This record gives sequence, structure tokens and C-alpha cells, in this order.
Amino acid sequence: MAEPAKKPIVNIDDAPMNDVGNGRQFVARVGRVGQLLGLNALGCSVTVVPPGKRAFPFHRHHVQDELFFVVSGNGAYRFGDDALPVRAGDIVAAPAGTKAHQLINTGTEDLRYLAISTGGSVDIVDYPDSNKIGVAAGVKNADWRTATYKGMGRLTPADYFDGEDA
Repeated sequence: MAEPAKKPIVNIDDAPMNDVGNGRQFVARVGRVGQLLGLNALGCSVTVVPPGKRAFPFHRHHVQDELFFVVSGNGAYRFGDDALPVRAGDIVAAPAGTKAHQLINTGTEDLRYLAISTGGSVDIVDYPDSNKIGVAAGVKNADWRTATYKGMGRLTPADYFDGEDA
């Protein structure tokens, strides 16, 4: 459980930010505010993406819903096979188990958005561009860094008893 918030209000400009990404196509600053507010079943992050970049790879959650509110800037919302324009004021959905999604900054200024997600201690995420899958258990506040188990890999066909010879 999250600790009770000292104050039930955090201004978006005061969110403690951390760098995420690989320093190439994935570059962003993310501030996880859900925990600061004492939320247990809802994740909320402030995300700031510079022009021409994206915060995270194209992915689909199979358990957690996500919702994005574009605060400033503009970009493209890659949702399945579509690339849809987004701008300040847009509310963008990524329902669990539907299409893979990704926000891309196609503008000339920072793309700033709130990322809100349902909580839950388990999630499965697939990455269609790289044919990867991620699994996590023991997740707190929709923050995979808190997971007691997490794994990332590629699926290959196998029988249920494959490799169980011992």
C-alpha cells in the first residue's frame, strides 16, 4: 500500500522528474505522482517528451488500462495501424488487451502529458515492433520498477512440458 499523502495535491510543475529512455529515439522525463498522492489502485505520471522523440516503445498492456491527457504540445498517437494527431486538451485511451499504442512528439516543442493507468499487481505487455513480451507480478502503484518479479523476452513456440525432463 502507498503511504498516505502528506498533501492530497501535487502541482504538475512540482512533480519530481527522472530521465527515462535509451538516449536515442526514446527520451523523456517522467514524474510519478500517483505514489506522492497516496494512490494504491491508480497510477499517474507526468511525461515530457522532446521534439522528434517518444517515451516508450510501441506496446499493448493486457491487464492495465491507460489514459493520456495531453497538457501541451502536439504529436501523433500510434494506435494499432493508425497514426492519429494529438494536441493539447486531447484525452487518449489505451484499453487493456486492444491495440498497441505509443505517443510520439511530432511537434517543435515538448509534448507534455499525464499518463493515468489502472493499478493491479500483475500485467503482461507485448511489443509488436520488436516481438518481445514483458511480464510483471507484485507491481505497486502501476510502477513496474516495484515488481517482485519481472521478465522481458521473446516467445518461441513450445509444448507445455517442453524442457521438463528432469
